[in-house]
Amino acid sequence: MALTLVTGGTGHLGRDIVDRLVGDGHHVRLLARSRGTRADVEWAVGDLATGAGLQEALHDVDTVINAATYSPIARRGGVRPVDFLRSPSAVDVEGTERLLSLCEQESVRHFLHVSIVGLDDATLPYARVKLAGERLVRASALSWSVVRAMPFYYLLDKILAGLAWLPLWPMPTTSFNPVDTSDVADHIVACAFDGIFGERAEIGGPQDISIAALAGQYRDARGLHRKILPIAMSEAKARGMGFVVSRGVRGRLAWADWLQRRYSVTRQVA
Repeated sequence: MALTLVTGGTGHLGRDIVDRLVGDGHHVRLLARSRGTRADVEWAVGDLATGAGLQEALHDVDTVINAATYSPIARRGGVRPVDFLRSPSAVDVEGTERLLSLCEQESVRHFLHVSIVGLDDATLPYARVKLAGERLVRASALSWSVVRAMPFYYLLDKILAGLAWLPLWPMPTTSFNPVDTSDVADHIVACAFDGIFGERAEIGGPQDISIAALAGQYRDARGLHRKILPIAMSEAKARGMGFVVSRGVRGRLAWADWLQRRYSVTRQVA
């Protein structure tokens, strides 16, 4: 049976991808810095940032789904001044370059790279790092695919949770269409095995929604009492921050429905 290696498989998106693959009957190997407890996959201990264990992880692999990334904003759930100055590249650039080179040596049939919608106009250092890694994939001699996705609901939830202590939330009126990782995973797995290579349709959520409205739905779902201050943002500034509406396929799960699933059992009142 053909073997699929997933990098980033222990993250939010990666777990959904692995669930889809296993559910569809694929033989899955998961690259991680330490072995996990999941018994329905092979575990390969390795690190994209250092290259440790990568060659062994790629042995007999037919398809690679590269969902690994290192975003300081996502890890901490908030933005700091340093995020406007620099972002680590060891995973997304050097790690991607190393992985591509080893995939060529191992004659991997298909390399699918997960990226972000709107990178060409985005100005944040993390976006520039992601774009540099994506360009390495596009220049590769491998049979590659690139799937760009909009920001994920779980990350927005994490960021808004970090603002919950503020009595007033200044929020742009710019619209975008974030998406749930479950819908992105469905699209990625379909693209990995349909025999089509190159730039694939990007994926966003089903609803175009302003950031202010999205924050309002979050506030209401959590039962918070906060005032939202809508603020205008130029189109150029919005695109620089990555706030765009994707052009491609649309996921099915709306933000409001995701919030209901997340907060319907235990609602925090503040």
